[in-house]
Amino acid sequence: MKINKEGYKIIAISGLICLILWCMIYYFHSHSEAALLITSTAILFAFWIFIVAFFREPRRVKIHDPELVFSPCDGRVVVTEVVYEDEYLKQEMLQISIFMSITNVHMNWMPVAGEVEYYKYHPGRFLIAWHPKSSTENERTTTVVKLDDEKRVLFRQVAGLIARRIVSYIKVGNKVNQNDVFGFIKFGSRIDVLVPKNSELLVEIGDPVVGSQTPIVRLRKE
Repeated sequence: MKINKEGYKIIAISGLICLILWCMIYYFHSHSEAALLITSTAILFAFWIFIVAFFREPRRVKIHDPELVFSPCDGRVVVTEVVYEDEYLKQEMLQISIFMSITNVHMNWMPVAGEVEYYKYHPGRFLIAWHPKSSTENERTTTVVKLDDEKRVLFRQVAGLIARRIVSYIKVGNKVNQNDVFGFIKFGSRIDVLVPKNSELLVEIGDPVVGSQTPIVRLRKE
C-alpha cells in the first residue's frame, strides 16, 4: 500500500507517541496487569494502523472524457442544487457537494482538464462539513478551471469540524489533466463542484462516489 506524502509527518509523530505510551504502560504494569498490557498494545497498534490507512494512496485508472465531470474525491453526495456563485463567476451554477468521512480516502483529483484561471485560499471557521454555511464560512480554497471550449468549472475544498489542514498543489496558469491529484484534506471534509447550470446531473443525494472514477455531471454542448 502506498502512503501519500502528506501523511509522513503525522504517521511518524503518532507512531512515536504510541510507542512512548506503550513503554510507559509496560514499565508500570508489565509485572502486575498482563491483561492491561495486551489490551493497550492492541488499542495503540490499531490506532496507529488507522492513521496509516487514512493516508493511503490507492491506484486508480485515469479516465479522460471532456464531456464528463468526475468526482474529485471519495465520499457521498450531500447536495445537488442550483446556487448563485458570487465569488468569481457571478452567475447561477449547478452545485454538487460530496462529504468525506474519516474512513474515506482523502486525496483530491482534478474533475476536469483545462487551465487554472483562478485560485484563492480563504481562512475561516470549522463548522460541521455538511452545514449549509460551511461552503462560504469555513476554511476553504476556491479553484476555477477554464475548459478548452471556454466553459468554466469551479470547485472548493472545504475544511470541516475535524479537518483543519487543506493542501492544494494548484497555481493560477497551470495546465491540468483530468483526474490528476491536485490536493489533500486531512481528517474529514467536503468538496463542492459547481458546473454550468444546464449540465446533466448524473448522481443523486446519498449516492456514494469514488474519486476520479465516478462521473457526476455531463456537460452539454453549446
